[in-house]
Amino acid sequence: MSEFRQGIFRLLRRLMGGSSATLAVIYTMGHILIAMLCNVAITGAAMELALVDAVVEPVINGVWFYILHRTWKRFNQNKNDHD
Repeated sequence: MSEFRQGIFRLLRRLMGGSSATLAVIYTMGHILIAMLCNVAITGAAMELALVDAVVEPVINGVWFYILHRTWKRFNQNKNDHD
């Protein structure tokens, strides 16, 4: 792997760092794009309506993912403290 590529991966790892908020934001952005494209392809909806649907639903899912990830990290930390 090239030094440039290794540097990019190191930067991404440092930026993400297992942060629940960062992971939730990345997940949500990808989900918005995927939801919009699927909505247009499946239903034939106008791009504006697909965009509204694609933003509202993933934002709710992003919040859910954040809560889930934080809870999972807390659960694993408590589990490791008892071992």
